[in-house]
Order: sequence, then C-alpha cells, then structure tokens
Amino acid sequence: MKKEYDILVIGSGLGGLVSALILAKEGLKVCVLEKNNQYGGNLQTFSRDKLIFDTGVHYLGGLSEGQNLHRFFSYLEIMDDLELHKMNEDGYDRISFGEESIEYPHAQGYENFVEQLASHFPNEKQNLESYCDEIQYVCAQFPRYQVIGKDSYNEEILHLNTKRFIESVTQDKKLQAVLLGSNFLYGGDSENIPFYVHALTVNSYIQSAYKCVKGGSQITKLLIKKLRQYGAEVHKHSEVSEFIFNENNVLSSVKTKEGKEYAAKKFISNIEIRSAMKLMGEERLRKSFSNRVMSWEPVSSCFSVYLVLKPHSFPNFNYNIYHYSSEEMVWNAFRYRKEGWPETYMLSSTQSKHHPDYAESLTAISYMDFDEVKSWERTINTVAEEHERGLKYEEFKLEKAEKMISALEKKIPNLRHSIKSIYTSSPLSYRDYIGSFEGNMYGYMKNSDNPLKTMVSPRTKTDNLFLTGQSVNMHGILGVTIGAFNTCAEILGKETIDDRLKQMINTHESK
Repeated sequence: MKKEYDILVIGSGLGGLVSALILAKEGLKVCVLEKNNQYGGNLQTFSRDKLIFDTGVHYLGGLSEGQNLHRFFSYLEIMDDLELHKMNEDGYDRISFGEESIEYPHAQGYENFVEQLASHFPNEKQNLESYCDEIQYVCAQFPRYQVIGKDSYNEEILHLNTKRFIESVTQDKKLQAVLLGSNFLYGGDSENIPFYVHALTVNSYIQSAYKCVKGGSQITKLLIKKLRQYGAEVHKHSEVSEFIFNENNVLSSVKTKEGKEYAAKKFISNIEIRSAMKLMGEERLRKSFSNRVMSWEPVSSCFSVYLVLKPHSFPNFNYNIYHYSSEEMVWNAFRYRKEGWPETYMLSSTQSKHHPDYAESLTAISYMDFDEVKSWERTINTVAEEHERGLKYEEFKLEKAEKMISALEKKIPNLRHSIKSIYTSSPLSYRDYIGSFEGNMYGYMKNSDNPLKTMVSPRTKTDNLFLTGQSVNMHGILGVTIGAFNTCAEILGKETIDDRLKQMINTHESK
C-alpha cells in the first residue's frame, strides 16, 4: 500500500529534521525516512559504560537570548527545553603548541576575546580588535546568518582567503596560529579556505559557547517530539533504495529496501549529495553538475578515542583543548605524517553528574585519511546491520588509541592511571552511521579561488526535489539549520519564512 504525503524527507540529519518541522508547522503532511537505528546524523550519541558520548557535536554557539541559533531554535519550539551548560567564559577553547605549557584562550564576548588574548600578546590589542570587527562585518553580509536579511551573497567576500586575511591582520606568527587554532571546526585547512567559513564558524562561539548536557542527541529528540506533535511521521530502518519518476519525469515516489513505497508532492534529500545523485540517475543530471560534484574533495575524516574515567580521578575542565605539535601545523592540520600521528588533536571532557568537579569521560579526536582504513571499506557495521571487521581492524584501532593516549600524556602526565576503559571510532564508523562520503566530517573542501564551485542551490533540475544538509553550502549546527530554512524558503517562498521568523522574534523578544 502506497502512502501519500505533501513532503517526504530522506535522511534524518539536522537539515532534514529542521526542514521537516518548518513545513509541518505550516500544516503540510510530512514524513521523514531514516536508514539507521538512530535519528540525527551528526547529532547521534552512543552509550558505553552507562555514559553518553557524542559522535559529532561537542559544543554549540549563538544560543544566548537574541543570538541567531537561539532564534532559529525558538522558532522550532525546542529552545526552552534544551539542557545546556555554558562553557568557560574566559576561554571556551584553549590552543596549545608542542611542549609549551601555555594555553591561549578564545573567550566569549568580543571585548573579552580581545582582553584575554591581549594579556598574552600586549602589543597586538589593536590588531585583535580589527580581527573581531572584520569577523562581525563578514557575518553581517550573509543571508539569513542574521536570521532575516539580505537575499544574496556579496561575491567579493566569498573570495577572501583565510591565510591572506590572517596574515594581513597580524605579523605575529604565534598569534596567527592561535587565531586559527580551532580550525578543526572546518576541517583544518586555513590555506585555501574562504575567510567567510572561518568567520561564520568562529563568530557564533565568540557570541556564546555551550555544551549540550546529555549530548547532542537531545536536539534530535526534541525535534522529533515536535514533529509528531505537528502530525508528521518519522520512520527509522527505512533506507531509500529507489526513486520512481512518472512519465512526465517528475519524482512521484520512493521505494525503501524493505519494499515499501512512499509517494509525495515534494521531496527533500538530506543524504550525502553523491548518494542522492545515484538515486536520481545520471541521465537526469546535467553533465556539468555531476562533474562538478564529483570533482569536490571531501573534508578529512577523523579517528576518535573515548576514555571512560575512574570516579573522582580526573578534574573536569569546562573548555576544549586544541593541541598542535607546532605552530606551522595549524595551517594544514589535516595533512599529517602517519608516523607522527596524532600531530594535532581536540580534547574535551564531560562533567560527572554526581561529582561536578570531576570528569567522567574524555573525548580526543584527530584527523585520519580514509586511506588508512581502506582495506576494510567493504565492511559495514552498524546497530541495524552488525558485522565484525576482524582482528586486524581491532588491532589497528588499539594501536591508534595507544598513540593518542601517549600524545595526551605529554600534556597530562599519568592520565593512564585515571582510565577505566577505552572506546574508539574510525572513518568507517562515521561513514556507516552518518552516511558521509568516506567518513568526511563536514561535507566538502571549500576554496577561496573558486568559492561557487562547492555551492549548490537547494533546488534541483527535478522540479519537486530539493536538497539540504551539510554537503549543500555550510556545515555545522548553525550552517545546516540556516541551510534548512533556505531549503524551505524555496518551497514556501522567502517572504513566508521571513514573516514567520519576524513574528516569532517580535512576540518572543518583546516578552
């Protein structure tokens, strides 16, 4: 029996869930299909030793009253139910290098940001102020970054290059490295990446930085709860395996692996763009479009080590550490030497529920090329589809975990004594659970020389098929949320979306 909907969303990553909820709030009959056992894409969490670990989202920015993500989440009616914990205001991120003991802070609030770094770089105060002004200027040029605003991009800004910009702000090599220290958030490339990617990413955390208590999956749970309140259907273990087009070449329905058919007037694809293209069929795509997408380079993948700690053995820290083997490493952190791995890592801690001064777990993440796990690429292993990858793979992961702990011990001597158990995830885990191409963390590499190459319209050549998610334009919680509002603006009209957001802001913020 074929079910009929107004909107069918394929994939339940953040972009898909946000798009679904915006449209369900308009009274449309919406259905979301997810292939995995857990909804939420990069927002997924997993549990080990009765503790919750995040796969992708370690902190969120722009969530204080009046800020952009706060406004978007308020419109989606999930803001008030989020359990958040504000990170250290004088340094939510700390950047360190080599054997040095100094950790350079990125602080919340622009004045504070300048103040905290000026204490380490007293002659650079003015340069730090111009850096902050420029970041805010660039962000103001972006459609929907301010929630409501401009319609189009300022082309000139898209071509600004991060490396050239940072070098123009300050001659101090150490400060350059410190300002770029959190570039893990956009794949560790500061040489080629457009400056707007750096600006949009960093700006929201400087505004405010929060951790999700109990992990990022609470965002998913709240969105799904709201979707159901608005009458939407959400189904897991429902992998779309075929697109069905009618005689007029219009997408009329999709089939899942289980043989169920779902018909709809309009479809939104929130799956990896290359997977969506396969389902559409090459003959329905412009050759120039296929070639362009196939020429994109995926952002690097990563290897994560999750450490469960013995009770009361390790003090909690309310910030992230980004550590580099050297200042030079910052520019191309994803280009590492295998024998030197990990040359860089991000480390975060989770506060113990019952003893808040202590950490219950640590997560350390470093870059990893898919090539390192290529020999196991034909194996799939998820909760929905369990398969062992064999002894060699387990040995590979153990060896990497050992290297990571040794690297961490240079910074935190005797860390080993606090470890109760160790878990890991590799690029294969990201690929299988999140459906990203070769386990890439954030879509595809952007380049300031050709910024439009990786920008895709949410509209496709198939009139009733739309795209959303991290491989369409910006990644990250905020980037993907903005993307979903843009996708829905194509379906409902920009005026409708702007009016709804204006109404919400007026009622919400006049209270």
